[in-house]
This record gives sequence, C-alpha cells and structure tokens, in this order.
Amino acid sequence: MKLRFPVFLLAAVLAAPAFAQSPQDWVSPPAELPRVEHRDTTYNLDTLFGALKIAPDEASAKAIEDRIWALWVVSGSDTCNLLMGRVKASIDDKDYDLAIKLLDAVIALKPDYVEAWNRRATVYYLKQDYGHSLADLREVLAREPRHFGALSGLGLILQDIGDDKDALKAYRKALAIDPHLENLPDVVKTLTDKVEGRDI
Repeated sequence: MKLRFPVFLLAAVLAAPAFAQSPQDWVSPPAELPRVEHRDTTYNLDTLFGALKIAPDEASAKAIEDRIWALWVVSGSDTCNLLMGRVKASIDDKDYDLAIKLLDAVIALKPDYVEAWNRRATVYYLKQDYGHSLADLREVLAREPRHFGALSGLGLILQDIGDDKDALKAYRKALAIDPHLENLPDVVKTLTDKVEGRDI
C-alpha cells in the first residue's frame, strides 16, 4: 500500500500549530514485551492479526498486541538492536536529534526494518516536524499496511493540522485492524460527530 501526501498537505504540515494532543497518544510498543523468535515472522504476524480481530476481551487483545509489537521490534541484527537501545535512551533523555541520527544509521543498515521507520516518525512528531514524520509513516505503511501504531500516528498528525476527515479515515483503519486500541473508539466517535454530524 502506497500512501501519497499531496503538496498542499505538506505545506499545511510546515505551518502546523503546536500539538493538539499529547505525544503519549501515539500508539507505541509497551516497555515490556514477550520474547519471540525472528523466524517465520510473516506467518506469525498473519496468525496474530487474525486472532486480534476476534479477541474476546481486552486482556486477550493486549497479549496479542504485545506479541505483534515484539515481532515488529525484532531487527535480526545485533548492531541494530544495540543502536535501538541507544535510541530509547536518547528519547528518554529528550535528545531527539541524537535519536534521529541513530535511527538514520539503523535504517541505512536495514531499510526494511519497519520499527526503525516507525520510531523515527514518532521522534519527528515529538520535534513537531510533521513533514518528516508523515514521510516515515508512508514508509512504515508501505512495508506493513496493518501497522496500527503508524495508522494512529497518522491520524494524530492529520488531526493536529486540522484534517479531521482524513484523520478519521486513518483511525478507522487502525480500529479495523485492532478493535481494542485504547481510547481510539472515543476519538473516532467524537470525530465522526464532528465530520459527519450527529444522527437526528
């Protein structure tokens, strides 16, 4: 899936106001993840996404989400894993410029490593650099269209720049993949009322 961002949207991004929401609203991997093996990643992800759609309760969905994140986080490279550990420390220290330099190196080493693109998109968002964040989200979703974290981040940016209609589309896609995303149903309901109007 290729996402294209028109020139007028990028222009709006460059002139975007400060955050409309908190950066914590970006769906990111939890701090503690289960241990997984890198082999058979595609099969495992397909199975997990199928299970996620029919998860009977929040606890089951959370366990499946964590396993999906664990597979996304696995790079298959000791060097990338080391750099990603330094990325996390840099983000914790709010040294976003260093985090981006480290992520540039990870992406140069492993351009198909989806989580490096997603993490860099998040860091650009924290810097309020929406243009670069959107470009990285496009790379994430080209490689993994089911990335509910990237879709929620896309919705957040679009909402921040006042494009509620496309934000709603992104949030709905995220919920279609993971119906248990925390707080997102309420955001979708509010945006639906705003964009499409209330039922009479």
